[in-house]
Amino acid sequence: MARIGYARVSTCEQTLDLQTDALKAANCDRIFTDKGISAIAKSRPGFEKALSSLRHGDSLVLWKMDRAFRSLRHALDVLDHFERDGIDFLVLTEGIDTTTPMGRCFFQIRNAFGELERNLISERTVAGLAAARKRGVKLGRPCALSAKQILDARRRKSAGEDMAVIAHRHHVNVRTLYRAVNGR
Repeated sequence: MARIGYARVSTCEQTLDLQTDALKAANCDRIFTDKGISAIAKSRPGFEKALSSLRHGDSLVLWKMDRAFRSLRHALDVLDHFERDGIDFLVLTEGIDTTTPMGRCFFQIRNAFGELERNLISERTVAGLAAARKRGVKLGRPCALSAKQILDARRRKSAGEDMAVIAHRHHVNVRTLYRAVNGR
């Protein structure tokens, strides 16, 4: 009966120390980690290794619920798998212990609110970008070529010069040049 810990941080600048220290204090036998990987990423090698190492009677231990699951559906699917295979689930900061009915209920409620929070953040981001576009803010990377360089490239293209040569002259990729010349 092993206690398997899992810790994750979203960016490479963040540290796993807080989580791993708490998992060690919770007597985890092994700790798997993912660094610089978002919760919604399709592939999280550390999480996948943690899940594959679990056997009947083992426990998965997290520092915090949002470190592991992409969505409420994903969390419920994993919990169903745990129940079928006799695997316990504990979340240290939120007091979740799925060996109890109250723990399972709290697990489901907490995940529903976590998913709601991610959806609200996404909705606000989309609304903010739309408002910025409406105000005329140009989003994305700045153009690699100036207006003068684009005019020069158009003249050279019209004169029959090869686009690869023009791109080299302006120190840009050929695809970048095509987009600029074609107004995209």
